[in-house]
Amino acid sequence: MNVDIEPFSQLALKISGEMKTDAITKTIYATDASMYKETPAGVMWPKSKEDLVEAIKFAGETGMGLIPRGAGTSLAGQVVGNGLVVDISKHMNKILEFNPGERWVRVQPGVVLEELNKEMMKHGLFFGPETSTANRCTIGGMLGNNACGLHSLRYGSTREHTMEVKALLSDASEVVFGPLSKEEFYNKCKTDSAEGRIYSKINEILSDKHNISEIRKEYPDPSIPRRNTGYALDLLLNTSPFTGNGADDINLAKLIAGSEGTLVFITEIKLNLLPVPPPVKALCCIHLEQRDQAYKANIIALRHSPDAVEMMDDKILELTRDNIEQAKNRFFLDGEPGAILIVEFSKESKEEIEEVCHRMISDLKEAGYGYSFPIVYGADVSRVWNLRKAGVGVLSNLKGDAKPVSLIEDTAVSVERLHDYILEFNDILKKYDKECVYHAHIGTGELHLRPVLNLKVKEDVEMYYRLGYETALLVKKFNGSLSGEHGDGRLRGEFIPLMLGEHVYKLLKDLKYTFDPKNIMNPGKIVDTPPMHKYLRYEPGSPTIEPDTLINFSDVGGIIRASEKCNGSGDCRKSEIIGGTMCPSFMASGDEKNTTRARANVLREYLSMPAKDIWNHKEIYEVLDLCLSCKGCKSECPSSVDIAKIKAEFLQHWYDSHGIPLRSRLIAYISTVNKLGSIFPAVFNFFIKNPFFSGLSKKFLGFARERSIPALHRITLRKWAKRNLTRLNPDDPKKSIYLFTDEFTNYNDTRIGIEAIELLTALGYRVMLHKHALSARTFLSKGLIRTAARHATKNIETFYPLVSEATPLIGIEPSAILGFRDEYPDLVSSDLREEANKLAASVFMIDEFIASEFEKGNISADSFHKDRVEIKLHGHCQQKAIADTRSSKTMLTIPENYTIAEIPSGCCGMAGSFGYEKEHYELSLKVGELVLLPEIRNTAAETLIAAPGTSCRHQIADGTGRTALHPVQILRAALLKA
Repeated sequence: MNVDIEPFSQLALKISGEMKTDAITKTIYATDASMYKETPAGVMWPKSKEDLVEAIKFAGETGMGLIPRGAGTSLAGQVVGNGLVVDISKHMNKILEFNPGERWVRVQPGVVLEELNKEMMKHGLFFGPETSTANRCTIGGMLGNNACGLHSLRYGSTREHTMEVKALLSDASEVVFGPLSKEEFYNKCKTDSAEGRIYSKINEILSDKHNISEIRKEYPDPSIPRRNTGYALDLLLNTSPFTGNGADDINLAKLIAGSEGTLVFITEIKLNLLPVPPPVKALCCIHLEQRDQAYKANIIALRHSPDAVEMMDDKILELTRDNIEQAKNRFFLDGEPGAILIVEFSKESKEEIEEVCHRMISDLKEAGYGYSFPIVYGADVSRVWNLRKAGVGVLSNLKGDAKPVSLIEDTAVSVERLHDYILEFNDILKKYDKECVYHAHIGTGELHLRPVLNLKVKEDVEMYYRLGYETALLVKKFNGSLSGEHGDGRLRGEFIPLMLGEHVYKLLKDLKYTFDPKNIMNPGKIVDTPPMHKYLRYEPGSPTIEPDTLINFSDVGGIIRASEKCNGSGDCRKSEIIGGTMCPSFMASGDEKNTTRARANVLREYLSMPAKDIWNHKEIYEVLDLCLSCKGCKSECPSSVDIAKIKAEFLQHWYDSHGIPLRSRLIAYISTVNKLGSIFPAVFNFFIKNPFFSGLSKKFLGFARERSIPALHRITLRKWAKRNLTRLNPDDPKKSIYLFTDEFTNYNDTRIGIEAIELLTALGYRVMLHKHALSARTFLSKGLIRTAARHATKNIETFYPLVSEATPLIGIEPSAILGFRDEYPDLVSSDLREEANKLAASVFMIDEFIASEFEKGNISADSFHKDRVEIKLHGHCQQKAIADTRSSKTMLTIPENYTIAEIPSGCCGMAGSFGYEKEHYELSLKVGELVLLPEIRNTAAETLIAAPGTSCRHQIADGTGRTALHPVQILRAALLKA
């Protein structure tokens, strides 16, 4: 839809929120988590109900559709369209009223489910339905799709817990939908208003005998708990005005649930709350030799009244190996199962759980199902569920252009008929020689079935349609629901006449256009949808032409395909309340533009454009600018979209065309500056600390005047080691190690390097320093890939002949040493890649090395004093992404009375030079202020602060005035002979 910019300008003047129509914003909002893409006319972020009123009036005047959007995790294209996207997640996300006595809460539609429950659980209550996207999905989105989630066996769907909805109709009038008695309903029908006409139309439809007969005949089996096809006329039919006394009151909030924003624009939602589950929770993870055994094993599990039964097949389990974060959550797997069933129980005691699990396992064994039945308790329960919830995201890790696609992933049939349904579904796949991935809510008869298709080729796009059509016929045969919880959207809307019959479909259309006569409420969803295989994310038949890159992207098929791995699941939208590292700039700003998903969308779009110089896109440069290169996405994104890697590649090509800015060059070559400064360190330090000279240089170079520039130590680590290492090294060492003398420790953090050497040698290790190249970290951070590659190559050539499992390479600064494991294998030439990967296996952070030696019994707690010391730890971003913080915690608790608490912070906000740069300073502080800096300010003065990263320690010092120590320093101070 082509709309002049002038009406948008007029609307922007009338609202308190924001609105944008630029190309980047429209590209970012052109997709959701589905396979669809359509460029919107603009995007609006309302701050109030009044803003929404203006938007509705605007839509009524221009005929433009309004597309309500929360987290954008829709799988059926519900928030894709050519109208005005209205993103309620940024501002309309408040808890408005809470009544713990009556167990209800009233919220705005942008409230995130897990954030709501964190607050409600303080009062012993929670909102029951839980989707796999709970840490970012909004309540409005859940209502729109009538989301169910993992525990729908016990808690049902969003509809069942929605008490009341306040909304705006298509004429901008406000309405409250809540329970009405029969008399109240008939009174509403007589009202001469938009609301009255809606009630009158419902009465007209549901009072007609033929309509009643068709609805009862055509709608899915009412015993199926997950039914989300079309509008919920079948449920309204069972209310008091139409069924008689004894039936529930009619409540149009139940109709709004599952209506996908096509009827009204929601402003407030009143939700029923439940008491928190019993205190003891456990998962029994049933390992099945064959996937097909899952359907009957499921029936046996259900006999024992579990809270949830979920399935993961072997294909999804295999894909979790390739994700750093999810690989850690595979701890419970035994062998190579064809599928697993994850069965949850919550009871008052562990004994009760063991009893029910024993009975279930006994029944399963007797029936011949399962070969391993690990039972998981405590904190490990969330790890298993995180593996399951990552299912959609990890599917993008499948190599090549053919991916498991969202198509028939939401069908629901009776659990008793599920096995027969799957057998016939498999026959359809065999007919077309296609494979499929199976996972999710087997306990309620809904499996996410994702056939593997390449939607870049015309043949598979046609297959996409045929499989959708034939599956719809099959679901109808089994009297199931084509949508269990993901909704119809534009994916399944075309098949509703087939599922419900033409007569009922006409009733749905009558209802839609009574609510929305001008078709401005999310048009093209549920009814009158475009063909389901139109407006797909890729243009069929257009080849993906991968550009040559300096970094190796061959494992994913090139840099464009690296960005295409993002399937839009929105895991990067977690807030600081939820936790994690990805994505710090989004956490601080709340802007979709700053998510990993948004960056991937822009990269995919612009790198694929036909152009003489595909790298010369300012749009890409701008959307990557606020990426802190924290590496959180490399591990926390289930699709492993490594934006930091892509950013470094892009910047090198951008500089090739535009030149390297002076500040970027200075930061990249800071070790050269420090090397020169180390000749007269006192003079250098005077100039960087003097307010006048320091202020001038910061202003000239574009650094924030509030930042303190790292001072040089009076001696470099290498010089100190040359004078002292021989006398410190033990005569009969336990092991010899090479210490990587990174440029930060050599010049600035020399004291830490000295104490590391003193600690290692005192513990009986022989420390060796070898001449080597720079770590390349500063060059990588500023996108000087060619220079970084030269240093990486030199380091591989230097250390590969020296380093082994017996003589490892140890590093102090995480960002420097972890480059050997992270970036080096992709930086060096192909003939050196094997050596790089082999070397990486023997390269460790010093925290990892000491923790490992302690666990092997080579380091004793008796070497350290027994004073009581409390420590708070902030882990380094790259440490969290590539390694983990467990080694730091283990190392710091070697002394018997040392206790440690990890600060639940993500990125500190400094991120190398990012926080020093004038234009990034404010965002850098906002990131720090999310969790880290307030936590440290509230920490007692006698509690030690530990931070392995040099940038983190500087952020803590600048932001709080506290001195953070490297873990090595804390352990060194604890030595009995210190």
